[in-house]
Amino acid sequence: QVQLVESGGGLVQAGGSLRLSCAASGNIFRINTMGWYRQHQGKQRELVADITSGGSTNYAEPVKGRFTISRDNAKKTVYLEMSSLNPEDTAVYYCNVGVRTRNWGPEYRYWGQGTQVTVSS
Repeated sequence: QVQLVESGGGLVQAGGSLRLSCAASGNIFRINTMGWYRQHQGKQRELVADITSGGSTNYAEPVKGRFTISRDNAKKTVYLEMSSLNPEDTAVYYCNVGVRTRNWGPEYRYWGQGTQVTVSS
């Protein structure tokens, strides 16, 4: 089994910054793509950003230039640096990680528990 523990959410004023972290632990042979998603109240979960094992990144259009995703493979952790936050960024943020539990085994994707980010105007 694999566990993901998120931290770093909270309340911030518009224009401020926050840093989210998501640490993976458990039966992990290899971590593939790691990503962050968010879910606005009453809406579907959407991709914010993801990063491959090789370090290639992908961002949703609304966060380009403001958010930065990174990973520390030794710590099995993915980060999301968020700056120039605005009220439209208010949502629950979830990390999502692709894991192989054995060599040549299938990939399983796991979700974190979610962390609330609230941006006040």
